Amino acid sequence: MIRYSCRSTASFAALAASLLMAGTAHAAVKVTDDRVTVDAAAGDADAAAEPATSSPEDAGSETRDPGLTEIVVTATKRETNLQKTPISISVMGAEMIRERKVQSLLDLGDGSIPSLRVATYESRQTALTVGIRGIVPGDANQPAREPGVGVYIDGIYLARQHGLNAALFEVDRIEVLKGPQGTLFGRNTEGGAVSLISKAPTGEFGGRMNVGVGNIGSYNAGLHLNLPEVAGFALKLDTVISHQDPTVKNPLQGQAGWNQYHRYGGRLAARWKPMDGFTADLAFDISRDENTPFYSQLINFNPDGFPVATLAQIQANGNQLPAGMIAPLPSMVVVTGDRMDVADIGVPQQVSLGKTKGFSSNLRWKVADGLELRSITAWRTVDSEQWDNSGGAHRSPSFLPSQSFSRYSLSFLNARQFSQEFQAVGGLGNVDYVFGLYYFNERAEEVAATPNTNQWNSTGTGYTIRDAMTWQRSALSISRASYANSKSYAAFGQMTWHAGDSLHLTLGGRYTHDEKSGDLYKVNNVASAFPFAFKYNRFDPLAVLAWDASDNINLYAKYSTGYRAGGASSRSISYATFGPENVKAYEIGAKTEFFDRRVRFNLAGYIMDRFDSQFDFDFYQVQTNGSVRHTLETVNAAGVTKIRGLEADLTVRPVEGLSMGLSYSYTWWKVPPTPNPLVTGNPLQPLFLVYTPPHAFSGNMDYTLPLSGDNGMALKFHVDANYSDPHYSFDNEPVLVDKSFLVNARLAVADIPMSSGGQKLTVSLWSRNLFNEQHIYRRSNANRQPIDGNYRAVVGDYANFNAPRTFGVEATLSF
Repeated sequence: MIRYSCRSTASFAALAASLLMAGTAHAAVKVTDDRVTVDAAAGDADAAAEPATSSPEDAGSETRDPGLTEIVVTATKRETNLQKTPISISVMGAEMIRERKVQSLLDLGDGSIPSLRVATYESRQTALTVGIRGIVPGDANQPAREPGVGVYIDGIYLARQHGLNAALFEVDRIEVLKGPQGTLFGRNTEGGAVSLISKAPTGEFGGRMNVGVGNIGSYNAGLHLNLPEVAGFALKLDTVISHQDPTVKNPLQGQAGWNQYHRYGGRLAARWKPMDGFTADLAFDISRDENTPFYSQLINFNPDGFPVATLAQIQANGNQLPAGMIAPLPSMVVVTGDRMDVADIGVPQQVSLGKTKGFSSNLRWKVADGLELRSITAWRTVDSEQWDNSGGAHRSPSFLPSQSFSRYSLSFLNARQFSQEFQAVGGLGNVDYVFGLYYFNERAEEVAATPNTNQWNSTGTGYTIRDAMTWQRSALSISRASYANSKSYAAFGQMTWHAGDSLHLTLGGRYTHDEKSGDLYKVNNVASAFPFAFKYNRFDPLAVLAWDASDNINLYAKYSTGYRAGGASSRSISYATFGPENVKAYEIGAKTEFFDRRVRFNLAGYIMDRFDSQFDFDFYQVQTNGSVRHTLETVNAAGVTKIRGLEADLTVRPVEGLSMGLSYSYTWWKVPPTPNPLVTGNPLQPLFLVYTPPHAFSGNMDYTLPLSGDNGMALKFHVDANYSDPHYSFDNEPVLVDKSFLVNARLAVADIPMSSGGQKLTVSLWSRNLFNEQHIYRRSNANRQPIDGNYRAVVGDYANFNAPRTFGVEATLSF
């Protein structure tokens, strides 16, 4: 195992030497016959608006069949060759999105980009956990919490983890920037950024529509329509819908099952060019996501061997547990290490609901040849209703005669945000520059409750459903209610000096002023007042030295910083606050091409030191009425959290029509033990980086076989395989999830001519998780030990399994 220590200059030098000797680079990209344009910098609408070309002829002289094509990026707000851009970027283009059947961001959870980890928040699809290089966000349901990886759509920052799993519209590409992006992106991008770029209006009539069906009752459809330009206006309409029935059925009649979804939405985009040099892009989108959580199932019972009381002992003790003993497991409760198809106990379960909408304005004015002014304005809203009854009798509280069980976790969150960014992008002589101002304002509010829905009979051999008013919003016993207001002001700049043709020095910085306030105004259904307010300032520098050793070997060294804003924990009793965390990162990389651009091999190594790391300590406490309260405290851990990593990407195109790729990431980390604020005496406790496997890789192969003359019809085959090591899924729980190996495939007859008007049809067969592999992607031992002497909290470990195999057929008509 390779380990690097930030305290050792020699270690860093050794890492540098190994990279330079390898002569490699970092950027995992889909290899096609296209010239791909990448807009890695937030708000670069010029690149966002420019569609990727669709053939070698479109790519012009840059394409050299059968070699790999040039990939053009605008990560520095201007077009540059990816292989000469000293930034770690992975790109998933529109074709790869279709081949992998990516319909929402959660579909990237298979590990298709090894450094990027995407999972449900808890077991719920209402919010997503998105992490890069070991920086992974915590509790998504808290309005005063912030993520550590920024997610953007067309340059607009999405502040909440809620709403991220909405159906994707026509996305031109998904870009993943790895490592701190504190200068151009700012706050909450210490791990990196994920940027979704939509296809812009073309001004010419055309588009495509698709429809598909699959197993598990799934179907999907979409219409993407470009209208002719009129009076300088070009319009584009996108509508999508996707549906899947539950993968785990609920035996209670009339209730939803688990892992089902029904997503739909629309987007209207307009482009206006009233004069040369000025472009206005306006967009409005709205979406609705109805879903249920993944099923949480008990995978062991009483693994630590506590004495188990008999029913007679419980009855003799007044229907309470005898001291030091746990409850027996009712015979109808199934304990298994395999993914269940039907739940053992029926529970009330309605669909969770996520609603998002937003408006954006992106204005660009070329004042002169060397200067462009830009304005990016956005309003967005998120409304989320969480209904999670996925645990049944598999989580605490354990059995007692005639007592309630099955915790229904309810959360109602709404957030409103506004952002404004101004940019000046240009060049003067041998210096390129970017300067900007940024403003962000958000208000988020959440109300939560955790009623029990079922009740045991006196012997544990049956159960009934409690009065439905128990979990109606108008009659809820509120566990917590809070709000938070956030404001952020920033000024940033970045300049690159080109010292001749081969040496390039970039220096940049961003100054940020953050303000946050809020109040926890109800706790355990009692009105309270726990207000907080704080302000702080932050400066994030950047320095990059790049050297073009030759036309095909490009080396760089980079120093960057980033931070995650502070906040407060609404799951604590008093809205306890915590400060921002920050990282310092050192990265070196090399980008190379060989054999007349038929082989591209990229490698990067990084050292990240994370200070004041935000970690969660929590427990689930059974209350006297049988309900379960989730208490969580977030602390800034003392010492330095060390993260070290190595990333490699190999792309090969040996002959025309065949391309292959392999991406790999290695991550090592160490977190200093930290005092647990929830345990008397605050003992030191080990902590873990979640969703951060030591080793992960993804490989893919694509083959195109022309079928008929010059009409473009072809047989296309795609297969990808994705592996991940076991890793942790909770900050303070020392249990590992399973390793995973997922295979996806697609076979298509593409571009079948339908008429002389240019319409073409593509028919494809696809499968995700082709071999029906099963693994635990989230595991908890929170119900394994008694809490403060309360043995009714003890049941065993529970877990969530990945989705089973899905497959289907899809037809796409382009016109």
